[in-house]
Amino acid sequence: MNPIDFLLDLLNPDLAFLPRALAIAVMSSVVCGVVGSFVVLRGMAFIGDAVAHAVFPGLAVAFVVSGNLVLGGTIAGVITAVLVAVLSQNRRLKEDSVIGVLFVAAFALGIVIISQAPGYAGSLQQFLFGSITGIPDSDLVVVAVTGILVLGIVFLLHKEFVTIALDRESARALGVPVFALDLVLYVLVTLAVVISVQTIGNILVLALLIAPAATARLLTERLVVMMALAPVIGGLGALLGIYVSWSWDLPTGGTIVLLLSATFLAAWLLSPRHGLLSRRLRRRVLTAEVRNVDVSG
Repeated sequence: MNPIDFLLDLLNPDLAFLPRALAIAVMSSVVCGVVGSFVVLRGMAFIGDAVAHAVFPGLAVAFVVSGNLVLGGTIAGVITAVLVAVLSQNRRLKEDSVIGVLFVAAFALGIVIISQAPGYAGSLQQFLFGSITGIPDSDLVVVAVTGILVLGIVFLLHKEFVTIALDRESARALGVPVFALDLVLYVLVTLAVVISVQTIGNILVLALLIAPAATARLLTERLVVMMALAPVIGGLGALLGIYVSWSWDLPTGGTIVLLLSATFLAAWLLSPRHGLLSRRLRRRVLTAEVRNVDVSG
């Protein structure tokens, strides 16, 4: 399918789910790109994975009672995030241990709950891998409002988040409320995950949170540029992923993740400053210069 045919399908009223899916995928990718920048800077990928699992029981409950999936996932994710932050205050337990216990328990609870719903197998597959055909009109508004809220909070607390990401102990010594800001960031990660689950799926949503930000990290030294570049990478990945998946009848979530992963690998290899090939080239040039100096000496 060429791009013109894809555009015509987007404008076809009989395929109204397609532009909805595209809009939600792009919006969630932009939000995940911004929030994911702080996740990557702080080395919080495991926390992102935990939140992705933690929202599952909330999604399952909302599905069983025919409620709003975004609201259900948000409530479950926030509760788990607060528990992680509180239980991690015990010095005998490291944060990753608490997360490991809670996210496995949350995911298991979600599976038990969703198994009680009619059409168990189909609904479970939709949660785990996403479904572009099952997104209602109401969710478009919910995702848009939630995304604007998340971006607004990130903008307001940008300086504090950067301070904590660079040096938590110094930030605490300066009187920055580290614990409260950790809670806020966990909630923002939860919201970013929840608005992405329907398109990308619960299992693959971590890639949307991490891959664009990690790619941007390889391409620039400046945090501001990274936070601008990550949502662009994520949004383009979502757009191309839906185009490719629609053209070749492939799973949408998996296609988006594979494209984002390929972009990351390309940056890892070809980044002008931090890419593998550029580093090897600089090493060879430096070695050649040293040899020339030895010969001339």
